[in-house]
Amino acid sequence: MSTVAVVDYGMGNLRSVAKAIEHVAPHAKVLVTADPAQVAAADRVVVPGQGAMPDCMRELNEHGLHDAVIAAAATRPFLGICIGLQMLFEHSEEGDVPGLAVFPGNVRKFPDEAMVGVDGSRLKVPHMGWNEVEQAEPHPMWHGIANGSRFYFVHSYYVEPAQPDVIAGSTVYGIPFTSAVARNNIFAVQFHPEKSAQSGLALLGNFMSWNP
Repeated sequence: MSTVAVVDYGMGNLRSVAKAIEHVAPHAKVLVTADPAQVAAADRVVVPGQGAMPDCMRELNEHGLHDAVIAAAATRPFLGICIGLQMLFEHSEEGDVPGLAVFPGNVRKFPDEAMVGVDGSRLKVPHMGWNEVEQAEPHPMWHGIANGSRFYFVHSYYVEPAQPDVIAGSTVYGIPFTSAVARNNIFAVQFHPEKSAQSGLALLGNFMSWNP
């Protein structure tokens, strides 16, 4: 039986993520856990997150999960969601805090001057609601998901990778921004697959069968 750890560091929509994974992989053992040993022992690791980056990084450290998450990102199928994507980068403008530095690059705030829609209307920040994801290239995590499929977003900051070859998906909200990254055993997304209807469930199902 495959075991997936949904990392609980006190920030994130954990139950919804766990329930969605249980739905697409009913035979898997899904653990919502703050125990670094359980994270280390799991076959697959999911790091969700919502809220402010400084709070998330502080809670990750205080729960003793910092090293366990870095180790998981180096060794097993790993899915980051929302802040779980942003924390993989070196630095965030939100609170001027360091991330885990798994990927080179930074987390930026949507620039006020660029928050204008195609019709000239002002775009609100946070970016909240459904938006299209343009897939950079085929990837097992995109299997069965049409290019341009819509996913659900809630965020005010976005990642800016230093290495363009890790970009797996992009979205336009005032500006084009990176909405998914991939490298080796890591796949991480800015949107919330657990809130993204069939496309989101398909992505979670792909994660549970993905063998990088």
